[in-house]
Amino acid sequence: MAQTYSELMVHVVFSTKERQPLIVDSIISDLHAYLGGIVRKLDSTALAIGGVADHVHLLMAYPPRLAIADMVRTIKSNSSSWVHEKWPDRLFQWQAGYAAFSVSESSREQVVRYIQQLQDHHQQTSFQDELLAFLKRHQVDYDEANL
Repeated sequence: MAQTYSELMVHVVFSTKERQPLIVDSIISDLHAYLGGIVRKLDSTALAIGGVADHVHLLMAYPPRLAIADMVRTIKSNSSSWVHEKWPDRLFQWQAGYAAFSVSESSREQVVRYIQQLQDHHQQTSFQDELLAFLKRHQVDYDEANL
C-alpha cells in the first residue's frame, strides 16, 4: 500500500493532583478550550472535551505517528504551565497517570454524549467509581490501591 490510512480515536481521562477540586467554574471553559488548542497543535482533533472539578475527559482522533503517552504528556504539561501563567496565584497540578480507552467509530457519538453530560453524571457518581467502571468495562487490569 502506497499510503497510510487510519481512523484512530482514544478516550483519555486524567485527574488533578490527589483529585483536588482545582478546576473551578471560573477556569473550566478556558481550560477546556486550551486543551483543544494543544490537541490541534498535535495534528489531532478534539471531538469532545469535558470534565468536572477534579478531572477531564478528552475524545481525540489522532494520526498513527503519535504515541498516546506522548500526546497525554504534552497535553498535561502544556496545560499545567498555561494555568500557572494565566492564574499565578492558583495551585494547580495534574496527577501523574491517566487512563486511555480505544473508541470505535460506531461508539463515537455515545462517547461524545457521555463527555457532554459529565456534569450531570457526576452528581451521582464519583470519579473513582466512574474510573473503576471504565476499567472493568474495558477489561483493564488495575490495582485499586493505585487508583
